[in-house]
Amino acid sequence: MIYTRKGDDGSTSLVGGERVRKDNLRVEVYGQIDELNSYIGLIACLIKNAEYKAQLIRIQNLLFNAESLVACEDASIAQNMPKIKPEHIRELENAIDEMTKDVPPLTKFILPGGTEVAAHINVGRTICRRVERLAVKFAAQETVDTNVLKFINRLSDYLFALSRKELFDCGVEETYWNKDI
Repeated sequence: MIYTRKGDDGSTSLVGGERVRKDNLRVEVYGQIDELNSYIGLIACLIKNAEYKAQLIRIQNLLFNAESLVACEDASIAQNMPKIKPEHIRELENAIDEMTKDVPPLTKFILPGGTEVAAHINVGRTICRRVERLAVKFAAQETVDTNVLKFINRLSDYLFALSRKELFDCGVEETYWNKDI
């Protein structure tokens, strides 16, 4: 059954069973990670390159790991949960390096857009940055695995690199910020 009616009072359960209000900062953080994950799913549906699609699906799985870790307040339960590991962060860095080796060096600010897919990737990047800001706020109050924070930070860089690579692969020139308009 999808509905339980337990949340009708404005509460929800964390991993481990503790009930908290739905406006709890922990719930907000893992909810925004869920939003990011959903948006990356949209990007994965739209992107044509099979390698990038596979990377995005792997990222979605890792975001579920991050989401569940944030949703767990009990350290004894969290120690047995899937983690975000340093090698996951290195995977993002390697993918960024691979994508940026062909594109021209970045010398100016780029306006988001260019193609529909690149525009969606940039929306995903801004959602990721919002998640990061909120996760950092939450980490100032509660213990958060530092690899989760690093992964989210690197993911926004990955999405930026992916948007540039998408434009490059499509033969679409980047549109640069014109501060004099």
